[in-house]
Amino acid sequence: MTAIKICGITRIEDALASARIGAHAIGLVFYAPSPRHVTPVRAAEIIKALPPFITSVGLFVDSDERVVRDALAVARLDLLQFHGAETPQYCGKFGVPYMKALQVRSGVNLLQYAHDYKDAKALLLDAYVEGLAGGTGATFDWSLIPSRLPLPIVLSGGLTPGNVTQAIRAVKPWAVDVSSGVESSKGIKDAAKIAAFVSGVRNADV
Repeated sequence: MTAIKICGITRIEDALASARIGAHAIGLVFYAPSPRHVTPVRAAEIIKALPPFITSVGLFVDSDERVVRDALAVARLDLLQFHGAETPQYCGKFGVPYMKALQVRSGVNLLQYAHDYKDAKALLLDAYVEGLAGGTGATFDWSLIPSRLPLPIVLSGGLTPGNVTQAIRAVKPWAVDVSSGVESSKGIKDAAKIAAFVSGVRNADV
């Protein structure tokens, strides 16, 4: 089954609902301009409440190295997600597995990008929206993704309960990542939308 990550979690109840309904991972945003930003202390509280076998992912955007290390010291993150212009050397210096996000648009060489970040656990492919690092609700042209990338794909960008089945069948990613598509307001998740999203993923896998 395609794995599911619910990103932009800000409340314990949303993390627990995501886990109960079928998410495999939750995303915690350590990027101050985001409306879904959490502090390391808040992230630690959310992670502590999680049941077993749920991966905690910390999202950073061109952060000072100290910001990442401070978050890791307080919150026991399983995976790092870098959403900016971080180099492969930067991404690999924390001793924690990472995935590298890329905003996909025409002209981007995904095969070269996968080669450059060959130590990443996955490439997270998101929509390009000028000036924004993610969580925009925008989709992108899935046909721009090469059929054979050497890294697992985590598909993001404008996914909703209404389009996730189609997206999985088109791209066949290892996982899907959703944030705004399952919210009632920014940073507040809607359990019914999460359930519908998970159902859409399972329908694609039939």
